[in-house]
Amino acid sequence: MFATIRRNLSPMFLAFREMRRARLRFGLLIGTVSLLVFLILAQQALQNSLITSFIGALQRQTAPVLVYSTDAQRAPLGSVIPPDLSAQIEDVAAVAESGRLGVGSFTVRSDADAGDEVESTATLFGFDRQNLGGPSPLSAGVLPRTNAEAVGSAADFAVGQQVHVVPAGGAQPVRLTVVGLIEEAQLLVTPTLFVAYPAYEAAVKATNPDARRVLPSLLAVRPVAGSSDLDLVNAINARSDRADALTRTQAAEASPGVAQVRQSFQIIFALYALVVPLVTGLFFLIITFQKVGALTLLRAVGARSGVLVRSLVIQVIVVVGGGILVGTGLYAVLTSVGLGSLTLTFSWAAVGGWAALLLVLGLLSAVVAARRMLAIDPIEATTGAQP
Repeated sequence: MFATIRRNLSPMFLAFREMRRARLRFGLLIGTVSLLVFLILAQQALQNSLITSFIGALQRQTAPVLVYSTDAQRAPLGSVIPPDLSAQIEDVAAVAESGRLGVGSFTVRSDADAGDEVESTATLFGFDRQNLGGPSPLSAGVLPRTNAEAVGSAADFAVGQQVHVVPAGGAQPVRLTVVGLIEEAQLLVTPTLFVAYPAYEAAVKATNPDARRVLPSLLAVRPVAGSSDLDLVNAINARSDRADALTRTQAAEASPGVAQVRQSFQIIFALYALVVPLVTGLFFLIITFQKVGALTLLRAVGARSGVLVRSLVIQVIVVVGGGILVGTGLYAVLTSVGLGSLTLTFSWAAVGGWAALLLVLGLLSAVVAARRMLAIDPIEATTGAQP
């Protein structure tokens, strides 16, 4: 009889037999893991959305290298490039071409769906050339063809929408028509409009009628053939201690507030990475304690320890894997609906990374339960005798 029992035992049989008999317990655990996975992925999407809202316009513009004034501390709104500094930068041998970029915050009024005007704050991103600071790629519409047209951040504007910059001191408002849209292109968590540089100049003069000259905030530059973006950055920074040149990626990552947002979310992710394996591990440790008698009896009749351990591993994979699948489904629903004005993007990289990490942590947590089970001597547990 014992030989027959041993032949019929298999890890899959033991794992799913127990899960069928304890559907409620395992269902609740899968639901708990699903909720934790959903919260992790939702937080990941929220982090990416917040960071993109800070620096999206810098990431979506076409200039490979941006030059700030050093006293701006890499904040686009605080940078001003005077003519002599601009001339110094353009004289660098590694510079193939350059263009002005104006970045400013303005009060704007735009027509709403009901026909009423809505007043809000918007960032204007003025560019000289499309290939040096212009928006790319567009999700709808076309690029500005006149100084009265703009490309707007897709989360805030619609093609055909009329926007005008609120003037000061009786000046004429600057009227713009949104002719194109670009995804994930806000700057400093405000609606953003890409306009031709003359339109940016007109907006500055409308809000500050006493301004005699409008200086660019940044200088967009491109390296000569055979020179990399990083080579150009080093050459410009070596030429002038008043210039702070950064590649497009560096400019986005060094923008004020980005590092702080990342650090805050990293703490949250670290806590989640601890909670999921702890929840899974404690659950399997508890049910292992509850079925010590049955497990030791199986070992006493000849069931190999490896079979019991593999059975436990299968259960962990099913629970964590099921939780990941359900949590990913909820995450997909959330990103398709969005969260207010924030654009949440589904990321397969985030799903894959967290799924792999949580599976590994879940399996490691099961090791504790397996060690506890294997530490029990079958003879002592069933007869009380000393080996």
